[in-house]
Amino acid sequence: MANPGVWNIAHAAPGSVAVVESDGRQVTYAELAAEADRIGRGLRTAGLATGDSVAVLLPNSAALLAVYFAALQTGLYVVPLNWHLVGAEVAHILTDAAARCFIVHERFAGVAAEAAEAARIAPSGRFAVGSVPGFRPLAELGAGGSGRPTGRTLGAPMVYTSGTSGRPKGVRRPLSGADPDQVPPHAIRFFEVFGLRPFAGHVHLCCSPLYHTAVLSFATIAVQLGHPAVLIDRWDPEQTLRLVERHQVTHSHLVPIQFRRLLALPESVRAAYDLSSMRAVIHSAAPCPPEVKRRMMQWWGPVVVEYYAATEGGGTVIGAEEWLRRPGSVGRPWPGSRVRILDSHGRDLPAGAHGQVYLEMEGSTFEYHGDPEKTRAARVGRLFTVGDIGYLDEAGYLYLCDRRADMIISGGVNIYPAEIESELSVHPKVADVAVFGIPHDEWGEEIKAVVQPAAGIRPGPELTSELMEFLTGRLARFKLPRSVDYTDELPRDPNGKLYKRLLREPYWSGRDRQI
Repeated sequence: MANPGVWNIAHAAPGSVAVVESDGRQVTYAELAAEADRIGRGLRTAGLATGDSVAVLLPNSAALLAVYFAALQTGLYVVPLNWHLVGAEVAHILTDAAARCFIVHERFAGVAAEAAEAARIAPSGRFAVGSVPGFRPLAELGAGGSGRPTGRTLGAPMVYTSGTSGRPKGVRRPLSGADPDQVPPHAIRFFEVFGLRPFAGHVHLCCSPLYHTAVLSFATIAVQLGHPAVLIDRWDPEQTLRLVERHQVTHSHLVPIQFRRLLALPESVRAAYDLSSMRAVIHSAAPCPPEVKRRMMQWWGPVVVEYYAATEGGGTVIGAEEWLRRPGSVGRPWPGSRVRILDSHGRDLPAGAHGQVYLEMEGSTFEYHGDPEKTRAARVGRLFTVGDIGYLDEAGYLYLCDRRADMIISGGVNIYPAEIESELSVHPKVADVAVFGIPHDEWGEEIKAVVQPAAGIRPGPELTSELMEFLTGRLARFKLPRSVDYTDELPRDPNGKLYKRLLREPYWSGRDRQI
């Protein structure tokens, strides 16, 4: 049996399937490795050196995975971009990451062209799948050469999360200098947390966009461990069932909104597919109502596994049977991870006491790229926090009581109010604004904006339409408020601190706002 790793498997079993694209096309390990080598050679020829960044605006595809593995073997940071973002948002990330190369798909041509110009990406660093004006075909990158790229050393993903200002910040880890042909031990250990070992007949189903940290991690580790990755470009609940049956899928990563959509299928449809191959349905990213989770277990069996983690690292995990004994828990630390609950002075709290959740992943560190203050503020020694509040029980199981103070999670997507507030606040008819999440039965939360109009401005539907039109070109659609309320004055203390809790509470009256 081959050793894990894309190039090891390509050498030992070149015809084995690595990726199944959304149209059913199968890509072998030999083909994937050859594409990653070609693109890696091209990136080197284009002048990218170890530690440089390449940004990708691509749908779920073998092309995205080929670029990822090209960067992984040439010591580059690969920056996956959310293709719901508008041009200005993409340009900010390109500039912040100092991207030397920008690889896009023609589906996103308008946003890609706008962002490339705004970020001043050199024409020699622009490549596209399909036709995009001003971009060269990706097939030309590294064409005409042969062999492995020079200077091979392990690269890393750099995924963007929110900064204190609401602008996204890249989570950047030091490069290890390791051999890219060897799968990092922590990746193998991570999959073992879910009972997933190299090879072992596993098949992964990728149900969400690969620009999400967890989705990218699961798909790329799966491929490296000899688990073919079946990609879904645009998610559909019945298609998910069909693909599980057709490809004998053994594991997938889902979010609770997908559970809801699956459970909403007619009973006749749900019963029509054989799902017995599934061994681990892994979920995170958003609160999952206990009843939804129980119904999924009744249907799919005791294969639903929940974990709690952050882009920054660390985490806990809890299996189906454990969860039934401790409903509401997100589990205990997985091997190599630590969880502690600290008070505001950085002191450990006893079991049952609520405090800030701190994590540590053994041997792993990171920084928020370009934001040393945010990096320092998140740390206590080697521990870090993303601001969640929770407690540990006597057995060491973690329970989360609240999310980061203001973050909205809608349909499994993190939305940062500060970014929306920042855009609205510059409108001349807005004197003050607050944005927060309110209950939504299907999505968990939806975005509410409360606006204090400028002096002499009349609130009402016309103003709402004007504000929404103003935001449309500045923010991605999923970040737009679903409704706007008006108030004469927002509640702030003499120092200007906004009491957002006072605004939020009426909407959550009688509802539990819990993880």
